[in-house]
Amino acid sequence: MIDTLAIIHRYYPEGSDIERVLRQHAEDVTGLALELVDAHPEMGLDREFVAEAAMLHDIGIYQTSAPEIFCTGEAPYILHGYLGAELLRSLGLPRHAWVAERHTGSGLTPEEIAARAIPLPPGIYTPQCPEEELICYADKFYSKTKLGQRKALERVRSGFGKHGEAALARFDALHQKYGL
Repeated sequence: MIDTLAIIHRYYPEGSDIERVLRQHAEDVTGLALELVDAHPEMGLDREFVAEAAMLHDIGIYQTSAPEIFCTGEAPYILHGYLGAELLRSLGLPRHAWVAERHTGSGLTPEEIAARAIPLPPGIYTPQCPEEELICYADKFYSKTKLGQRKALERVRSGFGKHGEAALARFDALHQKYGL
């Protein structure tokens, strides 16, 4: 098992506000993700990988501009997954990188990227394997502004309203597959 906290602390000073936000959010998402893994033994999910990747899925937030969660970078927040994936690839963690890159919303399709003018290079930005899907799903139940508070399903679903029917349909499919 990789030392996820050592990786986090390479980029986030221990005890800083941004580290506290990232770490609490990651721990919340990891806890739910592992709860879902344990609820679905029939799926044969890689529990160790889920624990690692869930802890690292938001590693790129420090490179973005989101002052309300202490992120003082320059990139738009929507790019945090892509930026985190680049960082994880540089560390030799390609599977973890895919989780980071594909967890935004319920995934981002080429049509959604174009319609929203998101400055991403061509690529696959929707979850492609069960572990990616499960972490993407678990992530939607925790925000970085209300740490430690699991959102109700209806609140999560209502948050997809601004992103269109396709994004909500993808989330609903994840809920059907992984929901408790």
